Amino acid sequence: MDNDRHPSGAPWRNFYGRFKGKGLRKSQEVYLDEDLAALSPGAVGWEENPDRTPLDLDALFGDRDVWLEVGFGGGEHLVHQAVQNPGVGIIGCEPYINGVAMLLGKIREAEARNLAVHPGDVRDLFDVLPDRSLSRAFLLYPDPWPKKRHHRRRFVTPDYLEPLARKLKPGAIFRVATDIPDYVRQTLEEVPPQGFDWLAEGPADWRRPWDDWISTRYEQKALREGRMPHYLTFRRAG
Repeated sequence: MDNDRHPSGAPWRNFYGRFKGKGLRKSQEVYLDEDLAALSPGAVGWEENPDRTPLDLDALFGDRDVWLEVGFGGGEHLVHQAVQNPGVGIIGCEPYINGVAMLLGKIREAEARNLAVHPGDVRDLFDVLPDRSLSRAFLLYPDPWPKKRHHRRRFVTPDYLEPLARKLKPGAIFRVATDIPDYVRQTLEEVPPQGFDWLAEGPADWRRPWDDWISTRYEQKALREGRMPHYLTFRRAG
């Protein structure tokens, strides 16, 4: 057996976040049991798709543009974007099952029909997304991993940015929101070398939220604790 691979064929990938927190409410268990399978984007996992056959996004969303939100937390922003943009298909990726359950409740309430949910590591999703298939991607208040020795765990590293860049169309938009100054530093150091242009001409371009922004619970916590949000917009080069 290849020492770099799981018996299923999957590459060994360290994952440092949480998959599950405190007990789910009964209603959330119902959402997971009744709704998640129908909203899953297809054969993403290695056991169900060992050949890594690309997802059929036309079957999933028709001829819509496809967006991706990485780590959607409780799903406020994801559902907001889906409702505001019914002509777009949006995939949300989140390994934390409690957040997935929260999102499913919001999807029911909003009756959003243009969403898919991958409850796992985004790198597995990158394996099966067709290249140049995404028109937009969001990374909003990602885990900051504040200790210096843990900075390699952040999303804004080549392990994540290289496959993301391949999946984005030329001209696609990548939005990053964070309240951690050092995360801003690393983002500005790591994202442009992967083929992105930072779309900022002055301080207002990163201090002011996007016109279609909805403040999430993570942002509200940051504001209460006196941390300044930063809104960084990048465009995938041709």
